[in-house]
Amino acid sequence: MESQKKSSAVSDVGAWAMNVVSSVGIIMANKQLMSGNGYAFSFATTLTGFHFAVTALVGMVSNATGFSASKHVPLWELLWFSIVANMSITGMNLSLMLNSVGFYQISKLSMIPVVCVMEWILHNKHYSREVKISVLVVVIGVGVCTVTDVNVNAKGFICACVAVLSTSLQQISIGSLQKKYSIGSFELLSKTAPIQAASLLVLGPFIDYYLCGRFILEYKYSSGAILFILLSCSLAVFCNVSQYLCIGRFSAVSFQVLGHMKTVCVLTLGWLLFDSELTFKNIMGMLIAVVGMVVYSWAVEVEKQSNTKIMTSAKNSLTEEEIRLLKEGVEKAPVKDIELAEPKE
Repeated sequence: MESQKKSSAVSDVGAWAMNVVSSVGIIMANKQLMSGNGYAFSFATTLTGFHFAVTALVGMVSNATGFSASKHVPLWELLWFSIVANMSITGMNLSLMLNSVGFYQISKLSMIPVVCVMEWILHNKHYSREVKISVLVVVIGVGVCTVTDVNVNAKGFICACVAVLSTSLQQISIGSLQKKYSIGSFELLSKTAPIQAASLLVLGPFIDYYLCGRFILEYKYSSGAILFILLSCSLAVFCNVSQYLCIGRFSAVSFQVLGHMKTVCVLTLGWLLFDSELTFKNIMGMLIAVVGMVVYSWAVEVEKQSNTKIMTSAKNSLTEEEIRLLKEGVEKAPVKDIELAEPKE
């Protein structure tokens, strides 16, 4: 049991480390690829289509070589999930375009309470007071170091709501589908990636035209841009796989809370690599967020131990009840036999 626990802990840390490294790496690569000072490839939705196309290709090769097994998941569930996931991607891009950076960050922070409420509605999940407090601390910390100006407009607000709701539902659905069909994270990703790739590659150019005012066919590719597109697609495979792995191992709320560690890493690397400004407010916010994450990890562990004790206690009491009933049955059985065996006069 101890070795299994250690192996599971190592796997959890590995999945989370892969998610953090690949997520931060893809943000840095995309920053260089999409910024005006870099290669000015501003077609975010189509680029996401490239990401899923490469991920789907990796999944097909994996299935063909026998590295992973394909399990049955109803097509309508895959289509529904892909629609929700694509709404999340499109909503995020539109929200970033139509809203100020401050309001965009606030909408991302709101995903934690939204996920909590949705899990409570859909799965009747409850959270302890310690978990709620630690989540609040994380939200405050990340808010302090990321939120600047806050301007709201009607279109931007609607897009932000769609993005938050669809992203939250997507993350909850990943875990639900894995449990419902006993399917691994990579196998589920292999089934959804082709659908998302096809739809995003068809619709992506038109969405990007609305966002940046030009078609992807007008872009002049250089060797550097192609290299960074390939790098971004490679990192996206690890990012997608690790996201499914993490949500399969952790809850959607844990994924959101720990995900803000990436925000801290991005701010730090932006300061180190891209000469971004790192103010006292940023540093204080990051420290508060890290404290909140540590407290959250502790609160979740305490909640797990408490639930384990309750389950163990219930199991023991049930066993004692069963023993009592068995004893009563044994005591009554011989008397009944004797009465039945007595001859009638």
